[in-house]
Amino acid sequence: MVKSKAGLAKDMIDNTPSFDDELELVEDPTLDSGEFLNDSLKTHLKIKSTLVGNLVALTKNSSKVVLQTTHEMSVDEFGLIHSGFLFGSAEYAAVAAVNEPNVVVIGCRSKFFAPAKVGDLISFEAKGRFEDARKREIKVIGMINEIKVFEGLFQAVILERHILQTKIDELQASFNPKEFS
Repeated sequence: MVKSKAGLAKDMIDNTPSFDDELELVEDPTLDSGEFLNDSLKTHLKIKSTLVGNLVALTKNSSKVVLQTTHEMSVDEFGLIHSGFLFGSAEYAAVAAVNEPNVVVIGCRSKFFAPAKVGDLISFEAKGRFEDARKREIKVIGMINEIKVFEGLFQAVILERHILQTKIDELQASFNPKEFS
């Protein structure tokens, strides 16, 4: 029997243990620090993996980030994870797929399909387009096992200098948001 998205979400919520229950964190061999690809990464070098996940795959125009959810990310006694952590992981996967030092996300259309809870292991896979242009579009899908929990289409631009070293008029001249429509 195929369940609706609302039915799947209700089942997940109904079957979520309370925050105080002991939740065992998922063991995943891709989370071994020896597997990290940070040596190949050219952007977001000081990001905190405890907040946005670990980069576990990196190739031209694609990446994979795995987020292990924790109690610190929860918003209530049921262990519901704040959606901002999912968005942050997805954005990290998007910029890693571009993998340029001065990449800046300038827009995103995103959807959350199901909730995440403490102890979930969420995989975010990013695939970029327009690799020869300064403007990029990156699609990111977030999954818990076989359940899609997030989908986003990120727009990014590659700047010549760091965003905080760029003058506003230079920044405005470097992109036209209508080109992504």
